Amino acid sequence: MMTKVTTALLILFSHTAVFAEDAWQQAESNGEQARQSLKFCWRLSQGWLQFADPETGLLPRRLGRDTYWNAKDCAADNYPFLTLTAFFTDRELFEGPMRKILDTEQRLCNRVDRLPDDWDFATQAFRTSEPNLDALIFGASEYVKDGLLPLTEWLGETAWSERMIELVDDVWKHAKVETEVGLLPSASHEVAGELMQALSRLHWMTGNEKYRDQAFLLADYSLVHHLPTKADDLRFDDHGCEVIGGLSEVYFLAAHKAPKKHAQWQSAMHAILDRSLEVGVDENGLFYDRINPVTGKILKDERTDNWGYNYNAFAVVAKLDKVKRYDEAIRHALVNLPKSKDYAWERGGADGLADSLEGGLNLLNRYPVPEAAEWADYTAQRLLAKQRDTGVVEGWYGDGNSARTLIMYALWKSQGAYVEAWRADLRLGAAVDEDGYTRFTISADWSWHGTLRFDIPRHKENLNLPEDYPRLNQFPEWFTVEKGTTYETDEGSIKGSTLRKGLPVSVTPAKPFRIRIKTKK
Repeated sequence: MMTKVTTALLILFSHTAVFAEDAWQQAESNGEQARQSLKFCWRLSQGWLQFADPETGLLPRRLGRDTYWNAKDCAADNYPFLTLTAFFTDRELFEGPMRKILDTEQRLCNRVDRLPDDWDFATQAFRTSEPNLDALIFGASEYVKDGLLPLTEWLGETAWSERMIELVDDVWKHAKVETEVGLLPSASHEVAGELMQALSRLHWMTGNEKYRDQAFLLADYSLVHHLPTKADDLRFDDHGCEVIGGLSEVYFLAAHKAPKKHAQWQSAMHAILDRSLEVGVDENGLFYDRINPVTGKILKDERTDNWGYNYNAFAVVAKLDKVKRYDEAIRHALVNLPKSKDYAWERGGADGLADSLEGGLNLLNRYPVPEAAEWADYTAQRLLAKQRDTGVVEGWYGDGNSARTLIMYALWKSQGAYVEAWRADLRLGAAVDEDGYTRFTISADWSWHGTLRFDIPRHKENLNLPEDYPRLNQFPEWFTVEKGTTYETDEGSIKGSTLRKGLPVSVTPAKPFRIRIKTKK
């Protein structure tokens, strides 16, 4: 039964005023792009779930072979984004089978304390007779950074965030690598970088000082004793770019919580970024896969699809230390993206397109460069074209990364808004007009009744971050609703607390829904 307030809201927001049609047309166009993207993700999830192991419900690493579940691939790259797809498109699936997979992988796969190992579907047992601790730590760090962190960024405190904390705690419980700063779980750029990202956010999220101290140990190892630009191989691609991003997150943490550490690390942090720009990028600002930072030799001259991930670190340091040249380097890369619009990232596969687009969208959120927006739309269409009619993309765990990125793309097109209950014919789009209003529109091929929901400042409410600094595996914030803020619409004022409950909406093919919203001054 509808309350008086709900009924009043239905009346309030059912009227459609007449505005400049170009902004509404843009919102409608964005709605179709968002619809295509979410439909891609929904079809992908349906296609993959057909191949779940009948005994456990776990997903295979690859279709047709590698019929086992593992942490570093299945749990890190595929499962989390099929789960997030279910959140947006099928809540029954989200709350049922996808949640059950989390319980199952812990019940079956935890091998050393809560660190998971590979589970073979044919034998219904671990793939190896004995655990390999280094492999378990690597798998857990991948699961945390690539899978559980982005879920937590969107969902906040859930069973998935609890799993993340357990894994980080047990990774450190089994730290065995002796270094100048003490025992570390790993000294590799990849694992250390992943852990620095997780530990930084865990400290902000929980307030627990141990996560800050562990993050500082890893940063000291790289910034005081083993500067990445003094090594003979520095990777900007996947399996290497994590260290620069991780260092920037700990650097951000130190700037706010330990100014002396920030000052101690400043010259080293700048040296890494300066040398990376000096020998690690091409004329368009794109990073090579691998270089020797000491000699300046390019070890692998393909352009990495992780270029945007690397630039997150430059954006963080640019703002913290007011370094204009880092901002200029980012803008240079974004302006020149159309020159590489047909580049075969990662040999032309979908995962390369997804990673490149994700990095670009995260930067676009901070640097609204028109050329980059044009490139993002073009790249999204390239990625959408990769899907087979079965819903599956390429049949390996990297398919989940396509869902991750297209969810991110859809949220850009809807300015962070989403609907309950979703349907494949729904078009929710948004655009900002010349008066500072964000215009939201919903249309459908058939009559629909549901709820329009708005994003919240997740960096503050889910992670307790002092500001929304650029970081890997986040979902950028566009239009967000604050609890204590009042908003203006063309029908009057409305409290943020009311907007956050969601607006009931009804549409028919002949009558779409429209509303303009901005913060009341």
